[in-house]
Amino acid sequence: MDQNSMVIVILCSHLCTGNNVYPFEPAEWTIFAENLTNKGVKPYELISFSIEDFKTKLDLSFSEAQRITRLFDRSGSITFEIEKYANMGINIMTRADRIYPKALKRKLSKSCPPLFYYAGNPELAENKCVGFVGSRNAGINDESFTAATVKKINSKGFSVTSGGAKGVDTIASDISIANGNYSVEYVSDSLISRIKAKSAVSAIINNRLLILSVAKPDSRFLTGIAMMRNKYIYAQSEGTVVVKSDFNKGGTWSGATANLKQRLCNTFCWNNPEYDGNAELIKRGAIPIDESWSGDVSETQPGQLVVSEQLSLFG
Repeated sequence: MDQNSMVIVILCSHLCTGNNVYPFEPAEWTIFAENLTNKGVKPYELISFSIEDFKTKLDLSFSEAQRITRLFDRSGSITFEIEKYANMGINIMTRADRIYPKALKRKLSKSCPPLFYYAGNPELAENKCVGFVGSRNAGINDESFTAATVKKINSKGFSVTSGGAKGVDTIASDISIANGNYSVEYVSDSLISRIKAKSAVSAIINNRLLILSVAKPDSRFLTGIAMMRNKYIYAQSEGTVVVKSDFNKGGTWSGATANLKQRLCNTFCWNNPEYDGNAELIKRGAIPIDESWSGDVSETQPGQLVVSEQLSLFG
């Protein structure tokens, strides 16, 4: 990790927080990074800034300068935490790093999170992926449809990306890996717990699985982060398959309806008449598929696929 990345971790991570220590949230970091760019200041230069420097060189208020100074005061503790996680196989990437997923930078632009914790080979995120989302309570028919569809997209050279949750997510991920392909998972809670699973450890060792999370590695499940995670799955994907969605509730529904508006990728939906959520998503513009679908994610609809400009190095 170079000095620019380390400064982003110090300013944005929720490691070693305490009284009056408030890390930058993603939207705040974007604004701050733009200010740095406009002022011609690199993140690593902030290490030597005084409160007066923050005020005069970056036009920050005294309270803003104090906030950043408090964040830098935890540098030693954060270094210790980073080493601890590295010993577990968990590392950190930031928007300043070459290994940061390019698909997210390209599609999410300023909405990209400033950092991810990850386990596995980050280069797997550069593979072309198809997303799989669906209910945690997957039935036998859901499993069969997911497995068959993953086999089709794998045969066309696509990896799987998912949220790593129980049900459709893990079924798709496991099948892709079993097929000799790859999987990229954006999880919404504890990375530590996820990498304790024997199957995950084996897949990571065999260079088949990459797991990423914006939540610190020992975090519990947080609904807000789960909603954010949905966006990363769609942005990583060339197209995303909705296997099973409830109607007007749940993470699968909210993620799919958001993508139908944002159009980060094509939204495909299993045309299963037994699922009211699926039927409604198709009415709203999702592309219906069934067992005869070829796995062609280039199939589009009018107005589909909006791609943002790529970020600058720190933006």
